[in-house]
Amino acid sequence: MLPFTIESLAGQLRAGTLRCVDLLDECFARIDRHEAQLHAWVLVDREQARADARQRDDELQRGDDRGPLHGMPLGIKDIIDVRGWPTLAGSPLRAGHMATEDAPLVSRLRQRGAVLIGKTVTTEFAGFDPAVTRNPWNPARTPGGSSSGSAAAVALRMCVAAIGSQTGGSITRPASFCGVYGCKPTHDLVSMQGVVPVSLRLDHPGPIARSVRDLALLLEAIAEPDQPGADLLAAMLRSGELPRPPRLAVIETFFMEEADADVRAATRQAIATLERAGATIEHVPLPPEFEGVYQRHRAMMAADTAAAHRAAFERQPEMFGRQMAAIIAEGLRIAPPTYAQAARQQPLLAKAVGRICGSLDALLTPATVTPAPSMATTGDPRFNSPWSYAGVPTVSLPCALSPDGLPCSIQLIAELSGDARLLRVADWCQRRLGFEIEPPLLADRK
Repeated sequence: MLPFTIESLAGQLRAGTLRCVDLLDECFARIDRHEAQLHAWVLVDREQARADARQRDDELQRGDDRGPLHGMPLGIKDIIDVRGWPTLAGSPLRAGHMATEDAPLVSRLRQRGAVLIGKTVTTEFAGFDPAVTRNPWNPARTPGGSSSGSAAAVALRMCVAAIGSQTGGSITRPASFCGVYGCKPTHDLVSMQGVVPVSLRLDHPGPIARSVRDLALLLEAIAEPDQPGADLLAAMLRSGELPRPPRLAVIETFFMEEADADVRAATRQAIATLERAGATIEHVPLPPEFEGVYQRHRAMMAADTAAAHRAAFERQPEMFGRQMAAIIAEGLRIAPPTYAQAARQQPLLAKAVGRICGSLDALLTPATVTPAPSMATTGDPRFNSPWSYAGVPTVSLPCALSPDGLPCSIQLIAELSGDARLLRVADWCQRRLGFEIEPPLLADRK
């Protein structure tokens, strides 16, 4: 099966061997074939997407090339405003909502020539109650959450890439469970304007794609140009491969101890592969600033969720899912001093990551505690929420299959605003790990 990445498809579009409308029709064909089983989409706007794809073809014929995203069919998580489409955020409380303008990140994708297919399924208000979406590797397993539809759609080639968001582990976990690539950028690198919030101190919009280079292309497009490190993303894309093998820090404490046997074995195999390829592996201790991070992250997320939904919850508590109702009730009990303490500790963990990465290129951990569990849960975010709390960038890369045939991934972490360097390191690692296995459903190529 031919590569289905932005870079490979862009080359075909410019060579004239592929048209934007044909690429879009490929995506629609997979939606038609698999959506009834997968449930990745809230809305698919075929008419507008086809009109946009035809316009992109006309532009290329005139020599008007908007760049690598020109003509690329993308999905948008349904907490992000797209003009003329509803933003339902997985909740019946938002029935009838219609966005009147694009979120800034969506405007930037349009300006770069992307073709927006539709809105992908999210868990309720990007929380913990599982959504309807199934895992493309095994429909009895979860695709993860809350960016459930985005990751599943990318894995089954229903779109070339998609936008998700993360407050705890909502990009990393779905990307890992679905065998694709995910990037949670530095906090505030991508604007939250026009995005339904969970916690503005913790929320990170970011891309899910089929390669690290594609993550970089998308992040460079949606990043706020005045944020630290944004200018380095364009330079990263122009540069070649990392000039030397990376120096990677591995934390054995907690991460290897808490990972299940399949994930631990896949992570050790990936580390060995990277080391044989020349990477330097240095084992480092868990920083002391890690202590209490889960309680602080949970308190901040719960309090901010409660603040966002308090009025609706007090009027119609029965309209909220069980886990969303529980976290709102928990958040209403968070005392102001507890929240203030959590806010004060955030930059301290970020500085600790900076110390580790000061002499090394990135920190490496398993991306998830287990491979994709059952549909009763969206998975355990323990390996992700510390980095969301700290606001530092992460990239997840699939590296192996478990004995049950489910993807396992590693996670790379860097210092604040180190997104460009992190993506270069991740690209080097992707080339050595060489994960090219597709979900079994893609064996049906009719």
